[in-house]
Amino acid sequence: MTLRELIQSVDSEQYSDSALYQKLLDTKPEYGSNRRIQVKLVNDEIAITRSTLVALLAKNAHVGSLGDILTYPIDVEPDLNISKIQLLDAILHELSSNGFSDSDESAFWDDFDNLQKAKIIR
Repeated sequence: MTLRELIQSVDSEQYSDSALYQKLLDTKPEYGSNRRIQVKLVNDEIAITRSTLVALLAKNAHVGSLGDILTYPIDVEPDLNISKIQLLDAILHELSSNGFSDSDESAFWDDFDNLQKAKIIR
């Protein structure tokens, strides 16, 4: 299952307050890559491979990044028994760098599609 398929498989009303979820839901999947989202249990907590998600956005932030991430297959450790909601919550938490404020998160994702700002950053 890809991140896009996971997002589409949950009840969107449950995430109506999440700017990140809405942004991912509205983003068109792009090219993809050979990267994968790896999920495992570390110290009794669900852990997402950080380099796969946040580092990509932090170092190579561009409009296509979100579309690429949506195409990444999700590899859940075989013995890890979690629901789709728990899985999506963990991925959204990791993508948001463990806690933007709501206004910061909304502003970040709104600016993410601003091509003028993207040119300035590069």
